[in-house]
Amino acid sequence: MNRRTFTKASLLGCGALAIPNINFGKERTADELIIGHGDFQYKVQKDWGTQSPNAFPVKDCHEMVEDAKGRLILLTNETRNNVLIYDKSGKVLSTWGHDFPGAHGLTLHQEGEEEFLYITDTEKGQVYKTTMGGKIVMTLDYPKESGVYSQGSEYHPTETAIGPNGDIYVADGYGKSYVIQYSPKGEYIRHFAGQGEADYQLKQAHGICLDTRKAEPELLVTSRAAQEFKRFSLDGKHLETIATPGCWICRPVIQGNNLYFAVIVTKTWDAFDGLVIVMDENNKVISAPGGSAPSYIDGQLQEIAYDGSTFLNPHDVCIDRDQNIYVPQWASNKTYPVKLERI
Repeated sequence: MNRRTFTKASLLGCGALAIPNINFGKERTADELIIGHGDFQYKVQKDWGTQSPNAFPVKDCHEMVEDAKGRLILLTNETRNNVLIYDKSGKVLSTWGHDFPGAHGLTLHQEGEEEFLYITDTEKGQVYKTTMGGKIVMTLDYPKESGVYSQGSEYHPTETAIGPNGDIYVADGYGKSYVIQYSPKGEYIRHFAGQGEADYQLKQAHGICLDTRKAEPELLVTSRAAQEFKRFSLDGKHLETIATPGCWICRPVIQGNNLYFAVIVTKTWDAFDGLVIVMDENNKVISAPGGSAPSYIDGQLQEIAYDGSTFLNPHDVCIDRDQNIYVPQWASNKTYPVKLERI
């Protein structure tokens, strides 16, 4: 059963096709599925990353990044090969990693002439800095220095971001939703946010990234369960909250002046109904690949409806230098990443 057939069967089985009859954009055919809106439209290549599960098995395909060589690096929680390294054609060049059963977040950072990866493991409650070949050069355990964790089992980090000076910011998305700031050497500096209803607090701090689009760099942090994300200063002061109603957004990803999110759920966790959203520099949604055209009423984003066919559970987006998007998916029958070719 190919992925398109699997998707259709799964959706029919759970009733997720019971959505409003609305226009999703261009008419589609089986061999050329075009999604998205305005200047951000894409041709869907569902089989781009498909591999033999015996040779290159995956469980949940959590996140992807592109390195300086143009290689695409996929993180999965399959310990036979936690990291798969693709070329642009979808061929796997190499693999590594057997020690990350809760592999979740993947951040790439360049230090001088060398690139490093930061991997979060939600099961082990640790963050690892590795070389591109998989050598672990730093491990961050739970931040007992913060005073807000009595034991390591309360800490389940989901994502990292690296500041302009090399400081490490860790989002405890599946724990207490704090953001923990460390020095480049892994020394605890501070923590901020945390689970709660206040403006400065978060509900499931699932993703985080450094935003350098303004004169002063900022942090963007996902408050996924609240269907919003928040802007913070580098020292943890809350600046703004941006609502994404109906969209359970994962980590923020910046390419050029635009901001991208994978939306893992729009209506229910019992069905596949995720999509991708693209925002402009003013945090306004300008395209929703896999969903209905974005609209605003009185300045408020209206809920976006899933198109019923494109994705399963999108968990991340990787935008390459040609502005194509690669979408790894969570709990999606061990499927491989989907490519969206920019047109």
